[in-house]
Amino acid sequence: MDDENERAARAKKGSPFLNTAQAAFYIGLSQRTLEKMRLKGGGPKFRKHGRYVRYHIDELDDWSKGRSQDATPEDGEAGPSAAVEEGRS
Repeated sequence: MDDENERAARAKKGSPFLNTAQAAFYIGLSQRTLEKMRLKGGGPKFRKHGRYVRYHIDELDDWSKGRSQDATPEDGEAGPSAAVEEGRS
């Protein structure tokens, strides 16, 4: 894994393109998760360079920024608005 970290750091200094393993590490996902997102949609933009899949660092950053969310109640807990909507207060 340290080798992937070093490769990603070198890539960021040189080429802005990362392979799937480097991109997954960069955004904190598993390689398999990133591959599934690529097939099903919803993941960061990617490019095909011949038979190779490459992710541009700027597009990974943009995708990650677009994923930010406000705090939400934990699973299974209804917030105050849910109680009001159900007639409970």
